[in-house]
Amino acid sequence: MPERIYVNVNSDFDSTGYMLPRSITWKDGRTFRIEAVKDYRPASALRKGMQGECYTVVIKGETRHLFFERTGDLFATRVGRWFVEKNDGT
Repeated sequence: MPERIYVNVNSDFDSTGYMLPRSITWKDGRTFRIEAVKDYRPASALRKGMQGECYTVVIKGETRHLFFERTGDLFATRVGRWFVEKNDGT
């Protein structure tokens, strides 16, 4: 199973509630602009009962997958968190 690296993501929300990620910030403070969102699809998290989404994004000309893991708690102030999967180039 790939290692998850949790990241900060700045997102916009349109009037329909669609969430559009705009940039990713790593723990060390480096920030990368998301140049494009090529695809979006629902993606279940591996943890039982967790739902989420997978965004196919372009960062510095490279295509990557950015995941949003939902907490499933409708009344919490924390609705989810973003992560990328670690690979040799991360």
